[in-house]
Amino acid sequence: MSSNISRRSILAVGAGATVAAATGAATASAAENARGNRSGAGSSSGAFVREETRSLDQLYKAALAEGGKLVVYAGGDVDDQLAGVRAGFGSRFPGIDLTIVVDYSKFHDVRIDNQLATDTLVPDVVQLQTLQDFTRWGRQGELLSYKPAGFSAVHPKLKDPGGAWTAVMAVAFSFVYNVAAVGADVPRTPLDFVDPRWKGAIASSYPHDDDAVLYLFSLYVRKYGWEWVAKFAGQQPQFARGSHKAGVAVGAGQKSIGVGSSGSLLATGGASRWALPTEGHPFMAWGQRAAILKQGAHPTAAKLYLNWMLSPEVQGSSFSGWSVRTDIPLKSGLKPIWEYKDANMDGFPVFMEDRAGVERLKQTFALYFGEVHGAPSPGVLGLHPGR
Repeated sequence: MSSNISRRSILAVGAGATVAAATGAATASAAENARGNRSGAGSSSGAFVREETRSLDQLYKAALAEGGKLVVYAGGDVDDQLAGVRAGFGSRFPGIDLTIVVDYSKFHDVRIDNQLATDTLVPDVVQLQTLQDFTRWGRQGELLSYKPAGFSAVHPKLKDPGGAWTAVMAVAFSFVYNVAAVGADVPRTPLDFVDPRWKGAIASSYPHDDDAVLYLFSLYVRKYGWEWVAKFAGQQPQFARGSHKAGVAVGAGQKSIGVGSSGSLLATGGASRWALPTEGHPFMAWGQRAAILKQGAHPTAAKLYLNWMLSPEVQGSSFSGWSVRTDIPLKSGLKPIWEYKDANMDGFPVFMEDRAGVERLKQTFALYFGEVHGAPSPGVLGLHPGR
């Protein structure tokens, strides 16, 4: 199979320009974006905000005096994905009434837009996968310029220089396999997914329902061509809403391979393994951004949350094993996520800013895989969850 996109296959689906714009031109766009960042573009104010000097205990005391409440809108697939954050924060800061509302980022962002438009804002902190919303909200002046303690140690690519937002966790999407089911035939690259032996044995997230999975599949197209997509469709994969579903199906032994899920290279026990492909083959990673909404009701509690999320105690125990900070020692076998060239970390923010290209690519994958079916995995939460 050719590793290049043929001209004929690009013209056949009309989406080759989207992939080229979103991935092939990422280097130039990232450079332009970096120039904007250095000048403070997208920030809600200038770059002269000082880093927080108060301790967590001092912020905790101030948050209690403020009223002891905090609402976070967090991107995710199911509510219990943030159970560890709730438990850790609650144990460290008893008396703070923390509400974390988990929903798809693409629902949270428009929910927040509507709340701002109707003067009914609920969350204090927004923590999402939709990276383009943070630059937009920053330009609109909706984000509080703030630099938590440890901000200076966050990798430059993972923060706004003016403090409008910072990434608080590193996430990567790749594939997972069931150890017993694959035996000695462990998949090494996405090319292995189209081996006839795995027909009917693959679970996948819908790429046209989740932008991170969409970016992952766009990288597959760039590397292997649309011919690979057609062969993948011929494997009759089981698609589902929610990027966690593929991993769940593999872990339960229902499928042998799952595509488009997050995981950790440190998790070596259990029935399944999350894997990175052989060097030279793509996966994707990004920093999940978080920001304080300027109109939020509990700014001190919001500051406490961001300081805690960036603290060494949290960054050193992250699920993925990766940190957004440059000064946190990683577990053996890992290197900083920005050092994995195949993670294409620079390309994802560029991809997310091109909303017209994203929509064209979604509709192209719908032609190959069918329309998205099923209820959203977090449920239907309405206009003002957490109020």
